[in-house]
Amino acid sequence: MAPRNLAVLHALDTARTQWYHLTAIVIAGMGFFTDAYDLFCITTVSKLLGRLYYFDPATKAPGKLPVRVNNLVIGFALIGTLAGQLFFGLLGDKFGRKRVYGITLTIMAICAICSGLSFGSTAKSVMGTLCFFRFWLGFGIGGDYPLSATIMSEYANKKTRGAFIAAVFAMQGVGIIFAGFVSMILSGVFLHFYRAPKFQDDPVYSTQPEADYLWRIVLMLGALPAILTYYWRMKMPETGRYTALIEGNAKQAAADMGRVLDIEIQADQDRLGQFKANNDYKLFSSEFNRRHGKHLIGTMSTWFLLDIAFYSQNLAQKDIFPNMNLTDPAKTVNAIREMFQISKAMFVVALLGTFPGYWFTVFFIEKIGRYYIQLIGFFMMSVFMLIIGINYTDLRNPANHNTFAILYALTFFFANFGPNSTTFVLPAELFPTRVRSTCHAMSAAAGKAGALVAAFGVQSYTLSGRTTRIKHAMMFLAFTNMLGFCCTFLLTETKGRSLEEISGEDEGVYQGEMEMSEAQAEGRSAVM
Repeated sequence: MAPRNLAVLHALDTARTQWYHLTAIVIAGMGFFTDAYDLFCITTVSKLLGRLYYFDPATKAPGKLPVRVNNLVIGFALIGTLAGQLFFGLLGDKFGRKRVYGITLTIMAICAICSGLSFGSTAKSVMGTLCFFRFWLGFGIGGDYPLSATIMSEYANKKTRGAFIAAVFAMQGVGIIFAGFVSMILSGVFLHFYRAPKFQDDPVYSTQPEADYLWRIVLMLGALPAILTYYWRMKMPETGRYTALIEGNAKQAAADMGRVLDIEIQADQDRLGQFKANNDYKLFSSEFNRRHGKHLIGTMSTWFLLDIAFYSQNLAQKDIFPNMNLTDPAKTVNAIREMFQISKAMFVVALLGTFPGYWFTVFFIEKIGRYYIQLIGFFMMSVFMLIIGINYTDLRNPANHNTFAILYALTFFFANFGPNSTTFVLPAELFPTRVRSTCHAMSAAAGKAGALVAAFGVQSYTLSGRTTRIKHAMMFLAFTNMLGFCCTFLLTETKGRSLEEISGEDEGVYQGEMEMSEAQAEGRSAVM
């Protein structure tokens, strides 16, 4: 019996895992490595920026970024990411995944360098140019989400597709680790060559003027992986699914994918018309809503709720890090040493809590499934955040710092061995080829809207540092995670099935061919 899919798509679904799949993971994953480094390295330098540009000798206290400025530096990158996701997601469906794939890297590389060159004669002007370039940096980063996910899903075979997409996203964890690691190494080098008194000994000179070079170098290094990856992205052919199903060129798709997989593939050009006729409906049409509306609501709502919690997870860092002896009070260290300690703390938390969760997802997603991993992750995040919220006062006691650290690390672990990974994977599988990039972009943009709620809502509420406010915030996050748990029931399991079977693109095509074959057979019998 002939396969119900086109020959080129059947070949992709059943291909053995080979070197090209691993190459595609690295090429797409390096984009996410760059994304994570660029977005999270700002955490390691934000306090240094405050001490460099906002020190007031009259107050005799370490300088710090004003709340509004801190929110803008973080928020502009998130707003840019949201805009980039929607813009490039739409372009990916309209012009092809490959045609716009290199543009995102170009924007990221240029804006990472420009962020480090932020200029101005006053603190306000430096922060203003930094916010401008961080917005456009986020714009490029945003485009990587739908394009990388879509390209990887359309290249992968159906047995390992989830693991491959999750592996691309897991490079985000590597990027976070390197953001802490690079900042720690560079601040350590600067500490060695540029010594300064502790703040308590001499507030005026505890911020080394050379530190102004340090934060700029950290930001500009984010351009390096983007530049190194550009050539290989441009060598990737367009995905076979886009070439065949959207451009209508099954012959070119068979040639491209045959060269990639090192096999000969039949073109099947005559079957394309049936696929197109079966999927001739627009985004947000009644037919789209009937087939995919529930899934789109599910992917958008779960990503939105997840990112409220995920981007609020650093609420307890001010208490966790000192209790774990990772950081000292700002008044006891100079500026570069403070950055070194914050970078080290970020590196340790990412290495022990964040990073393992990503790779647990890669190893278990095809065994447990996306659906159950997401349910487990949301539930466990809710449990641990609720425990932290209820017992926050007691957990701050240095005697309980081990318990506090374990609970805190577990929230990161189950975020990544859970919805932070699966909300990226599922939108790349649930929707048809012609709107896959757009639907993934809408889901990711909903996530960034949640991140903005975290940055401007949850974290602003807790900036006073009052214990009761942090307790309330942690319990609120436990509630949002339970909402995410409930919204997951709008989704369905996708493991082990082809993209066309999941999205319903082949619905009726195979049946139509069988009916046509039967009619032709009956016609031949009548003639005889």
